[in-house]
Amino acid sequence: MALHVMDEANRCLQCKVPQCQKGCPIHTDIPTAIRLLKENKLDEAGKMLFENNPLTTVCSLVCNHEKQCEGHCVLGRKGAPVHFSTIENYISTTYANKMVAGPKPSNGMRVAIIGSGPAGITIAIILARYGYKVTIFEGKDKIGGVLRYGIPEFRLPKSVIDDLEYRHLELKGIQVRPNTRIGGAIGIDDLFRDGYKAIFIGTGVWQPNSLHIKGETFGNVHFGINYLNNPDSYKLGKKVIVIGAGNAAMDVARTAIRKGVQDLTCVSITKEVAASQYEFSYAQLEGVKFLYNLKPVEIKDDGIILREVEEAEDGTLTDIEGTDKFYDADSIIVSISQGPQNTIVNTTKGLNATARGLLDADETGHTSRPGIFASGDVVNGARTVVEAVAHSKVVAESMHQYMQSLNEEEKEA
Repeated sequence: MALHVMDEANRCLQCKVPQCQKGCPIHTDIPTAIRLLKENKLDEAGKMLFENNPLTTVCSLVCNHEKQCEGHCVLGRKGAPVHFSTIENYISTTYANKMVAGPKPSNGMRVAIIGSGPAGITIAIILARYGYKVTIFEGKDKIGGVLRYGIPEFRLPKSVIDDLEYRHLELKGIQVRPNTRIGGAIGIDDLFRDGYKAIFIGTGVWQPNSLHIKGETFGNVHFGINYLNNPDSYKLGKKVIVIGAGNAAMDVARTAIRKGVQDLTCVSITKEVAASQYEFSYAQLEGVKFLYNLKPVEIKDDGIILREVEEAEDGTLTDIEGTDKFYDADSIIVSISQGPQNTIVNTTKGLNATARGLLDADETGHTSRPGIFASGDVVNGARTVVEAVAHSKVVAESMHQYMQSLNEEEKEA
């Protein structure tokens, strides 16, 4: 591993205007990290990576590198780019074991984080660095959100998330209340009553989008995000059709193959899959088949009826009448993205949502109610992990400024 990492590091041209850094949503200083590694300053490189991106270890495994850092590497124009994902993973996992610093001295101010996905964890860590007393409220039994319950083990081992909980949360004094949904026994107003100066909402998007076609309520139909939550609780049979061809659908398909499904087909309504080339190629290698320009019409107990669609150059899709065809399958899995659950909005006065049901927040995370902030998928819809982290860094600073201004007002009063 180390030899391969150094081989990759030695290929870096140390560009004066690094395109790799421009391609990274969180603007990781890739040339400096590589230079420090080559100078045997791994700890410095690791500290820099974690300070810029608290989820650097996770991102090294799940980012769409081919479209981000590695996709912008100048070496990739005529050959293979520098595989920074491998370098980042080596630096971050090695340095993580040395992260033993305890919590910062308390500044006396309390913050609530609702949801422990990428956005919530990022906000919690950054605010803990400032000395805030942070409590995370997580609806499930373990932290991680989509990292734990939406990304398969073969892509992101649960041990990485467990280590994250110890290194970043426990050591920094961040408290976690598992199995606690805000909007039920505890509401937003209860948090303000108990002295939380600011509240962050990062509950993600867990409500699966449906097809709205006949037969979708049958027992052989499942939603992709629910399946990924706990694949072992499903009995899919040997032949499965997945409706959808994005990265989440690839996760569903590849997981199902690993769980014993022998014949798996993904259906794309367009002429190309929406998933990254990396995920698509792995799915193909593992035996997943693909059908294109087909839309679901009706689900039966033993399969699904699909209709051909014509795709114009502008992306417009038109049904081709008379092309309905039945495809047999033991199970149908619908994986066409997700939307937000609206429990908090429905139980909180003055908190506005968009027409899509997402939380209405500005670029710095301010919602319609003072003191409540939001970022991540619950604001932007389903996006990548690194995009959630990048936006949440901005929101964390916004929350810090807000609470400091409150503190100054209280002192003046």
